[in-house]
Amino acid sequence: MLLTRITRSNLPRIAILTQTQFTSVYNKPNPCPNPITFTKCINPSFNFTSFNFSTSSFENPTAKTITESIDSCEESDDNNYSDGEDESLLCNEDVLNDVKLIVDILKQFHTDCVETKQKLENCGVKVCSELVVEVISRVRNDWEAAFTFFLWAGKQPGYVHSIRVYHSMIAILGKMRKFDTAWMLIDEMRKSKGNDNDNPPLLTPQALLIMIRRYCAVHDVGKAISTFYAYKRFGFNVGIDEFQSLLSALSKYKNVQDAEQLMYCNKDVFPFNTKSFNIILNGWANVICSQREAERVWNEMGKRRIQYDAVSFGCIMSCYSKSSKLYKVLRFFDMMKKMGIEPDRKAYNSVIHALAKGKMVKEAVNLLKTMEEKGVTPNIVTYNSLIKPLCKSQNVDEAKGAFNEMLRRKLSPTIPTYHAFFRYFKTEEEIFELLEKMREVGCPPTNDTYIMLIRKFCRWRQFDNVYKMWNEMCGDMSPDLSSYIVLIHGLFLNGKVDEAKKYYIEMKEKGLSPDQKTDEKLQTWFSSRKFLEQRKAVVEDSQSRIQTKVTVTRNQKNIDKPETRKVVRERGFSFWEE
Repeated sequence: MLLTRITRSNLPRIAILTQTQFTSVYNKPNPCPNPITFTKCINPSFNFTSFNFSTSSFENPTAKTITESIDSCEESDDNNYSDGEDESLLCNEDVLNDVKLIVDILKQFHTDCVETKQKLENCGVKVCSELVVEVISRVRNDWEAAFTFFLWAGKQPGYVHSIRVYHSMIAILGKMRKFDTAWMLIDEMRKSKGNDNDNPPLLTPQALLIMIRRYCAVHDVGKAISTFYAYKRFGFNVGIDEFQSLLSALSKYKNVQDAEQLMYCNKDVFPFNTKSFNIILNGWANVICSQREAERVWNEMGKRRIQYDAVSFGCIMSCYSKSSKLYKVLRFFDMMKKMGIEPDRKAYNSVIHALAKGKMVKEAVNLLKTMEEKGVTPNIVTYNSLIKPLCKSQNVDEAKGAFNEMLRRKLSPTIPTYHAFFRYFKTEEEIFELLEKMREVGCPPTNDTYIMLIRKFCRWRQFDNVYKMWNEMCGDMSPDLSSYIVLIHGLFLNGKVDEAKKYYIEMKEKGLSPDQKTDEKLQTWFSSRKFLEQRKAVVEDSQSRIQTKVTVTRNQKNIDKPETRKVVRERGFSFWEE
């Protein structure tokens, strides 16, 4: 029997408005001539050596961002689409110098935008696709500066924006909620050709998927679904893969309830399968982290005879692993093997994480050895699954040993690896030493790294280091909204109200607006500060006048004996009675 699902969104109403726009025969598996409609649904052991962060054990390390999402639902970063282009790092020194020159110019955009545009026109830089991608990436948190450079670059002779550049700019505009401008670029892509006139238009389904994800990020489910309907309007085929991309985007940004209802309501057009249920299961288990809902979806898969696979077990075990339910993780691991499903890397990672979190380090290391014997090669996520709980439980020696073993295997540490150690470190010397090592191995700090360290130094009241981290972040990249919020909160809560207000004004000037609740809180703080300063001035003035009056009275009467006068108390202060 189908379960009744009541969601926050108006999915049925949206469908009624849009179902006339979307009627087609799907070219993907399970074709159906009917439109999508929304009806009321029922729904090895380690040699622990000294910890030196040595980089000599591997050559030419490359920093790779490895996400720990389920393999079948993995999504690429909206800000780094390659679309078949070369993703190698910039090696041309002249291009790097040009990038630095343009970034320095764009940093002055909000000070004098007219002068910035004039400097761009006179900079003499030869524009190429690699340069544009790198500049946009570095100023991605300042959408006005990025868009100004994007428009300027598009007008330069001999240069045409590539698909990757368009995707990067659309992702930035969507992140800053400039959806109308993003749609303008999509329409421009539809009308444009590639570098060769014989090439088809630049618009691809990936551009619409970026918009879907951006709408899901701001929880505008209706606009995300409307964008899904736009696939047909732009002449793209729509099948089960595109539908599952929509479900995945909804789940990734915590719209899991809406994604689940969407899946149930379209079961006739897109029949249930294991991957669709895995997307919903992963959303409840690892995005919302609700054991109750994850168990409900798991049981529903069994009732509907949806076949479990390694990804299904990996999702449910990861959920229990995060909540320290080791016995349930092991139970599902045994169940998985009894059903003849060979554990994949994610399943092993979940069990290793649970064992390490339960302080069963020896068993975790033995399982890692077993994993290799089974032909499943450990990756960086495997070692992160071991290092994170060890650092959290203060087992630093074991974590250091795992780190050195990872380097011995020529696996490059990632940002989550370093973050695990940053959370443990107790001194600024350790932090700055590790920051330097990150840069040496080609894994520079990200916004999240700087946010973590700014928050830590604010707790330690080391404001020189707070400003040092902020200046480094501004030099390497443009601060985003989260960076400003963390800095403002940290300064205000430590009594640095004037400094906090300065950064609040700077944030507003850059067009970065926090949500209404946060903005109201900040404005209340600053208005309270002004009120307290006014009251302090009044009280100090009253006390000064009273002290002067008493002194004059004593001098006039020249009385040696103690003066007896009544004292009255008002508003928390004591006054002589007049």
